[in-house]
Amino acid sequence: MPNSEKMVTILSSHTVVPCELTPTGKFSLSNCDNIKLTSHAPLLYVYKPNKNGSLGNPIDTMRNSLSQALVHYYLLAGRLSCTEGGRLEVHFNSMGADLFEAFCQTGLDELGDFEPTQILQDLFPKIDYGCPTQEIPLLMVQLTSFPCGGLTVGVAISRAVVDGLSAMRFVNSWAKLSKGDKLDSSLLPFHNRTLLQSSKQHTKLRFDHVEFHPPPRWIGDSYSRTEQNVETSVAVLKITKHQIEKLKKEAMNINTNNKAMAPKRPYSSFEVISGHLWRCLCKAFYVGNGYQPTRLTILVNCRNRLKPPLPDGYFGNATFPTVTHTCQFNDLIDKPFSYAVCKIREAIEKMADEYVRSALDFIATQKDMNLVRTSFHYPEGYKDGNPNLFIVSWMNFPNNDSDFGWGNPIYMDPGSINSQGKVFIMQNCVEDGSLIIAICLKSTHINAFNKFFYEDIKEELPNSKL
Repeated sequence: MPNSEKMVTILSSHTVVPCELTPTGKFSLSNCDNIKLTSHAPLLYVYKPNKNGSLGNPIDTMRNSLSQALVHYYLLAGRLSCTEGGRLEVHFNSMGADLFEAFCQTGLDELGDFEPTQILQDLFPKIDYGCPTQEIPLLMVQLTSFPCGGLTVGVAISRAVVDGLSAMRFVNSWAKLSKGDKLDSSLLPFHNRTLLQSSKQHTKLRFDHVEFHPPPRWIGDSYSRTEQNVETSVAVLKITKHQIEKLKKEAMNINTNNKAMAPKRPYSSFEVISGHLWRCLCKAFYVGNGYQPTRLTILVNCRNRLKPPLPDGYFGNATFPTVTHTCQFNDLIDKPFSYAVCKIREAIEKMADEYVRSALDFIATQKDMNLVRTSFHYPEGYKDGNPNLFIVSWMNFPNNDSDFGWGNPIYMDPGSINSQGKVFIMQNCVEDGSLIIAICLKSTHINAFNKFFYEDIKEELPNSKL
C-alpha cells in the first residue's frame, strides 16, 4: 500500500444550497434522533472507470443535482444545535452542504479490499469538530477522481439526523436527479418526526431498558495490561451464500429429543451470521477466562415494527438498540451453535411496538441527553478491552441504486470503523449472494478471529480480492 502523503489533493470546494426556497425555522428532533451522536457517519461509494466515453464535468453535475436534492431534503442544508438538557434541534437556515473535488494519485486498484488506511480516510471530507456545532454542515461530500478514470464519493452525514437507511435513500435520490430523472412520490422524504416522540412522558416505564445499561467489562486479569494501548484494526471478510447455508443448517441441528427447543421458523441469514461472529469473538478472546461475561447489541430498524408503521419515506433515525441476555464465554463456546442464535432471535423479537414505545418514554424522561449519548456510545472500561459486539446490518439496504451516471458502484462500505467490537454486515455489490463483513478489534486479536471465522464454516480463506 503506497504512503498516503500528498496522495489526495483537494482541487475545489463548494457550498451548495437548495436551488429553491425551502421552509425556515427550528425543528426539534425525535427521541430516537436524540440518542445518536452529533458526529458524522461516513459512506464510501466506489465507481469503475466509465466505458461510455466522457463524463463531462462530474463535479458540476453533482453540484447542480445536489442543489436540486436539497430542495426536498432541506433539513440537510440546515445546522444542528443543542437546547437545554442536550436535546437536539435543526435550524432550517439553508446554510448548505459542503462539496469537495479531489484527485488521488494512486490507482484505484491499489486500494485493495478497502480496509481502513490513511488513503481511504483521505477520500472523505475533513471535519473540524473544534468548530461550534451550529457551524458544522450536516452533509459533506468529497468526489475523488483517479488516474484510471475511476471515482469515489465519500459522504459524511450527521448521525443525529439520519440512520443508514435514510442516508442511502438520500444518496439514491440525489443520484437519480444527477442523471436528469425526476423523483417519484416513493422517493420523496417524510419529515414529520413527531411520530417518534413519547406519548406518555414521565410515567412508569413498561419495561426495564437494559439496552441502555452499561455492557459487561473485562473481569479479573484475563485481559493483559500490555494490550490496553494496542491499536484497533479492521478485518474485511467475505461470507458466501454456501457458507451462510451451512450456518443455518448448524443452527437447526438441535437435539431431536427436545423438540420444545426447535424454532418456530428457520433462522435468518442475519441471525446465524451474528451468532457466528459472537461465537468467534469469544474463541479469539479466550485465554482460560470461560466465565467472562459478554453480550451482543443490535441496531434494529423499527419502521415496520411500529403500529401503525412509519411512512415509507420516513427521513430520520428509526433504529433502536436491542441487547441479548448477558452470557459467558463458556456458554457460547461449549453449547450448541443454536444457543447463540436463539439469544439473538429473542433480542430482536422483543422489539415490537409496545417495547419501542416504552423506549421512547425512557428517552423522554432523561434529564441530560449528552450523558445518555456519551455513556451509551462510549461506555467506560473499554481501554481494558471490549468483550462485546455491536452489530449493524446493511444487508437489505438499496446500495445498488446510487448511479450518478457512471454506473452502479462496484463497492460500498461505511468507510471508517474505529470502535472496538463494532461490526457492519453488508451486501456485496457483486450479486452472487455473498455478504461483506467489516469488524473492528484490537490488532492482537484480528488473526485469531479470522482463523475461527473461516475454520468454523470449514472453507478455506477466500482470495483477498473482494
